[in-house]
Amino acid sequence: MLLAGTVVADSETVIPDGAVVVEGKTIAAVGEETTLRERYPDHERRAFDIVAPGLVGGHVHSVQSLGRGIADDDALLDWLFDAVLPMEAAMDAEATRAAAELGYLECLESGTTTVVDHLSVNHAAEAFEAAIETGIRARLGKVLMDRDSPDGLLEETDAALAESESLIREYHGAADGRVRYAVTPRFAVTCTEECLRGCRELADRYDGVTIHTHASENEDEIETVEADTGKRNVLWLDEVGLTGPDVTLAHCVHTDEREREVLAETDTVVTHCPSSNMKLASGIAPVQDYLDRGIAVALGNDGPPCNNTLDAFTEMRQASLLGKVDARDPTRLPAGTVLEMATENGASAAGFDRLGTLEAGRRADVIGVTTDLTRATPLHDPLSHLVYAAHGDDVVFTMVDGEIRYADGEHVGIDAAAVRERATRQAKRVVEEAGIETDAPV
Repeated sequence: MLLAGTVVADSETVIPDGAVVVEGKTIAAVGEETTLRERYPDHERRAFDIVAPGLVGGHVHSVQSLGRGIADDDALLDWLFDAVLPMEAAMDAEATRAAAELGYLECLESGTTTVVDHLSVNHAAEAFEAAIETGIRARLGKVLMDRDSPDGLLEETDAALAESESLIREYHGAADGRVRYAVTPRFAVTCTEECLRGCRELADRYDGVTIHTHASENEDEIETVEADTGKRNVLWLDEVGLTGPDVTLAHCVHTDEREREVLAETDTVVTHCPSSNMKLASGIAPVQDYLDRGIAVALGNDGPPCNNTLDAFTEMRQASLLGKVDARDPTRLPAGTVLEMATENGASAAGFDRLGTLEAGRRADVIGVTTDLTRATPLHDPLSHLVYAAHGDDVVFTMVDGEIRYADGEHVGIDAAAVRERATRQAKRVVEEAGIETDAPV
């Protein structure tokens, strides 16, 4: 297949009349369309206004999709313990499957081709099956919580680690390697030292398994961890083995000098979630400082209850604007840097090689974007447009591993209307069972 249009190959390369040639699961060539059409005359041609790499959601909660709008305008720990965790505890296998499917379809139709997904304690296998079925590229894992957790989510440490290992054996490398496992403790507040050290030991036993958790999102969280351990959050995670190039830490809003040194020294990946951090008033992550230290910073939406959308284009815009305001410097976090965070750095967070740019030999994760919109007129700079003006709704084509997953408003092989209906029905039941009060009926 030959995908033609203005090709934004990476954060520095734009080919005005370009094309991307896909053969099997791989990009065979990228360049000027006229040259590539002569070289590949038998390839089916599809034309788009902009052709770009698939975006990477470096930290999402697909199974929280049923909670979109249930806990607006709450502080983090109240939001978590009064609404989100009770909702997760009330979710059975059917609800978890519906939530994951809904989240993945939202991602695919808005240009996110890869997710680093923080699931829940129960029924994690349903999300793995949803990832396999919908065709998204995913790094995901069952959540571990063995202390200070609500009924229905609290587990014995050994049981939590054993179930995680069972899921690794069943799903790590599934779908021809498109689905991979991350050992996923929720965060230090709800995990014992035994659990956190066990997560490191478990990940080390299996090639390619990574670790994904939250860190230093909120000042109350940091105070709790320090009171329990005598260390600040990132230093405690480093002590128990949860830093390194195979670790992705979501948020890292509040870190001191030594913590930032540790993140850099260990090549730990950080995922910045600007909309979530703003909505929960958690603070502004020191993203530019992280980047200046050589720390890979990806972008994530977090979950629908604290963002209300899984649109990665929103996060690109928010990340750039928030970074400029924080520094009082309009040159901070320019469009190219932010696109790199959403693609190449996202690939580092997800632990997939050959991902994040459009070039020969890379995995064929490609999106097509329309600019046939008043909002996109005039279009002087395609890269700038993607970061500052485009929305997920502008995506008209999504390919993962060389397979078309979304095109012309339809999900390939998935009845999206049926998924939405199931999700709506399950959300109503789960919210009622959890006793969560909402301002309007679900």
